[in-house]
Amino acid sequence: MANEPNKTVATDADVDAFLAAVEHPVRRRDALRLVELMSRVTGERPQLWGPSIVGFGSYHYSYASGRQGDAIAAGFSPRKASTTVYLADGVEAHADLLARLGPHTSSVSCVYIKDLDKVDLGVLEEAVRRSYAVVTAEGFGNAG
Repeated sequence: MANEPNKTVATDADVDAFLAAVEHPVRRRDALRLVELMSRVTGERPQLWGPSIVGFGSYHYSYASGRQGDAIAAGFSPRKASTTVYLADGVEAHADLLARLGPHTSSVSCVYIKDLDKVDLGVLEEAVRRSYAVVTAEGFGNAG
C-alpha cells in the first residue's frame, strides 16, 4: 500500500474549460465564485486535481505506514447534487464557523453546499482561510 500512487494528483488540464463544461447552472455559477474567493484567500492559482477537483496550493503528507503524497491545501468540486468545499484540516476544526454558515451538510473534511447564495460567504471565506493556514504550516501532514 505504501507504494501505491495517489489517485488524485495535480494535472495540467484547463481549469476554465472544466468550469465552462459544468452542466448545472448553479454549480457552474458557484464554481466561478469559489475560484475568485479561494484565489484571493490563498494567493494561489487554481489547478485541476484529478478529473474534477479545483485545488489551490498543496501540502505534502506522510503516514507512519510509509504512504506519502501531495494533496490540495484548499479546493472544491462542483458535483451533481452539490458543490463540495474541501477543508483539509477537517470540518470539526471549523464547527464554530460552520454553525453560522447556513444550509449545508458536512463529513470529515467536506462541506456540501447546494447554493452559495444561501450561505454566508464571509463565514465560508474565514473557514477556507483558517484551514489553508493550518495545512500550509510547517509540519502539517506528518504523522510519523
